[in-house]
Amino acid sequence: MVAAGEDQQRGDDARARAARTKRTRTRAALIAAADAAFSARGWAATRVEDIATEAGVSAATAYNHFPTKHVLIGVVFAPHVATLLVQADRDIARERPVLEALSDQIDALARLSYYHRGLTAAFTAAVLEYTIRTERTPDPADDLDPRNVVPMIAPLLRLVSYGQESGQLRADPSASEISSAVVNLLLVRSLNHKDEPAETTAELLRTLLFRTMTPPS
Repeated sequence: MVAAGEDQQRGDDARARAARTKRTRTRAALIAAADAAFSARGWAATRVEDIATEAGVSAATAYNHFPTKHVLIGVVFAPHVATLLVQADRDIARERPVLEALSDQIDALARLSYYHRGLTAAFTAAVLEYTIRTERTPDPADDLDPRNVVPMIAPLLRLVSYGQESGQLRADPSASEISSAVVNLLLVRSLNHKDEPAETTAELLRTLLFRTMTPPS
């Protein structure tokens, strides 16, 4: 026989699992609705309240999952960058020639910006708005900063650092400075040149990076 306490525990566990499942589904619905809204309508014209309605939940529920619109767009955009970071770490582990690895990263960034140009433009607007509001570089402790939610420069930063440490790239400028310059150029072009082919964007970014960082012959 099952003791009353054990039966109660099983009921509590089942309710907890159901609550977790509901929360996971709600979060996924909000992310999907936000992706579609930001991509189609842009940053300024998209409200969290509208996203909540499209996801079938209340605005309060949406804010319970994502405290600000800046965080929400960051969570939507972050998975695209996560795949690039995995590739960068894999290339470093294989000790792949850094110029080859960087070239592939540039191509991937340009394709991301082009094939998701509505979302990329919206993310860029969010970053610019937050930067103007705070008037500072990202504070690692600020969980609301979309630049922290989406570590856009991380893949290039790791590869450039690897290239500098191995002597394949110039030591100056710093990995942080050149990675930020490349990513900022990409983001600005996502606003000003939305329909620019990915190949054209990639060539521009590659020229900036390689001419700056390739050691003299």
